[in-house]
Amino acid sequence: MDRQIAPVETKAAAKQPYRSGHVMCRASLWGIAGFLASAYFAWVSYGHVARNDYAWPHDFWTAGTYFVWIVLLAALTLDTRCLRERIFFGALVLNFVVGFGLTLWRSVPLAEVRQARLGTAMLWALAALVSLTTMGRARSVGAVEKST
Repeated sequence: MDRQIAPVETKAAAKQPYRSGHVMCRASLWGIAGFLASAYFAWVSYGHVARNDYAWPHDFWTAGTYFVWIVLLAALTLDTRCLRERIFFGALVLNFVVGFGLTLWRSVPLAEVRQARLGTAMLWALAALVSLTTMGRARSVGAVEKST
């Protein structure tokens, strides 16, 4: 009787990690965390407007922090193939681009800061709502192939 011989994996096939194209849809915890964080920042942004607090930091550490977040979030936006996640990360990138721009703009009028705070509050709220849509599990690649 002959034994069944398992196919030998090549090194090239073993080095390629599995990528589903989803970052947040893999686990509902990421959708909940994204919602809570985004809702909190929407509340903070709106709170600044409600208190007429239009101060904005203009130091290099803040600008550097915004820059690092922009690069990280842009990479996450480009890494995923899921539209819901791209919208979520895109809204975050826009938020941080606005923050970065206001940090570099030292003579920004208070009316512009007020509009930026309202705009970022809306972007944070959008990100919170979109993050809730990622709470469903992503379909596996095998399930997609079987359905097509």
